Amino acid sequence: MVRFHPARRRALAFILLAGLGGCDLGPDYKRPGAEIPSAWRASRTTAAEAWPSGEWWRGFRSPELNALIDEARARNFDIAAAIARIRQADAEVRIAGAPLLPTLGGTAGASYQRLGTGSFSASSVSNPERGGKPYFDLHQYSLIGNASYEVDFWGHNAAALESAKASAVFSRYDQAVVALTVLTDVATTWFTALDLKDRLEIAKQNLADAEQTLAVIQGRLAAGTASALDVAQQAALVAGVRATIPNFANQLEQEIIALGVLVGRPPEAVRVRPGTLVALARPPVYPGLPSQLLARRPDVAEVEAELVAANANIKVARAAFFPTVPLTGSAGFENTAIATLFGPGATILSGTAAITQPIFDGGTLRGQLEQARGRYDELLADYRKAIVQAFTDVETALAAVRYAADQVAAQAQAVATARRAADIARAQLAVGTVDVTTVLTVETTLYTDLDLLAQARLAQFLGLLSLYQALGGGWTQPRGPIPEQFPGLRPGRIVGGISLPVGDTIR
Repeated sequence: MVRFHPARRRALAFILLAGLGGCDLGPDYKRPGAEIPSAWRASRTTAAEAWPSGEWWRGFRSPELNALIDEARARNFDIAAAIARIRQADAEVRIAGAPLLPTLGGTAGASYQRLGTGSFSASSVSNPERGGKPYFDLHQYSLIGNASYEVDFWGHNAAALESAKASAVFSRYDQAVVALTVLTDVATTWFTALDLKDRLEIAKQNLADAEQTLAVIQGRLAAGTASALDVAQQAALVAGVRATIPNFANQLEQEIIALGVLVGRPPEAVRVRPGTLVALARPPVYPGLPSQLLARRPDVAEVEAELVAANANIKVARAAFFPTVPLTGSAGFENTAIATLFGPGATILSGTAAITQPIFDGGTLRGQLEQARGRYDELLADYRKAIVQAFTDVETALAAVRYAADQVAAQAQAVATARRAADIARAQLAVGTVDVTTVLTVETTLYTDLDLLAQARLAQFLGLLSLYQALGGGWTQPRGPIPEQFPGLRPGRIVGGISLPVGDTIR
């Protein structure tokens, strides 16, 4: 039978305990099932697939919008805060991964002591030949290294690292959600400003037409073919139209001011000149199969990342019921002289191992486990809700785009009809073959239809924005398990080698 020296047996025991680390108590994460529709409810036909691109806003062909969004990506405060949260989460990965590695340290020291051997007086010290030497000096030098390691036998530390990695992935998805929200907010604000500019121009044109009609009626009054009541009625219409102009101008200014916080600048620094919605392109966008949607929604992915982290926290809570095995050791040299510090007799070697087992804690560990399970169930409900909400968002946006387009076409026809009626009425008024009431009616109808057409165009563009956002804005989830989707998430390495979502930077 082979016999080992006691020191060797201790070393083998240390290696065995270390090798046993990493047992997983479970439960292993499995993606929850979800009800996936086979087709879109609001889709008319099997339209060609056209998912949004990563720079979907360029499809509107608005240089001003492109510039605003580029500025928002670089300067928006919410995006910057989300990026900072990524850095914090990556630091948590480093912290959580540290217990899986040994802790090493070292100390170097020197000490001096004067020890007395008998009577001691100032004269004996100053004159050793008379009184002898009543003391001796003791010098001590040391150089010691130490190491400690907790054997992760039950996978407690590994589960904590898994949770931290999932939280770091969540922070990336959260940044993608924030960025998409900010960019669609910029586009929404810009389109609203363009719509208000269009409605302001419509009001000004209507005011000019009403004033021209008023001049005709005043001329007829002077000729005796119109009454003062006719003049008063048209003048009231002119005043009413004029009163709408300051309101439109105020709303337009408010939208431009609101762009400031979105692009990270004070309102005084925002310099934009709104054009018209009529000049913008309407890029086509069609969703593919509903089964493809979940991989394109960063909000669904971020909730699942939280779910993965919560599952790992259940493992942490379960492992807390079992013993911990800390190992410590030190080795070094200690002697009374530097010249002999590294001699054979100066060697110091020590090691300890312990097992700590919770016995009674008043229900703390059980409460922590139930809390972790409750948190998982809460996030599971959030995850399933996020899936249903994702399909709901797409269906709502598809319906909005479809019916807004129909409304724009119908309202444009109404405007054409109202304009022909207004032209005929004004012509007849000029020759005195129609009364003022008819002119008032057709002018009011034309103004209302023009204003409704502008609002319908805005609804169409906002529907497109909603559809872009509902389809994920060009975002695609990386493949693989959530904790391992970004190879930079390793202990001791922060963010290196990963591809961050749009708008992300690392300092």
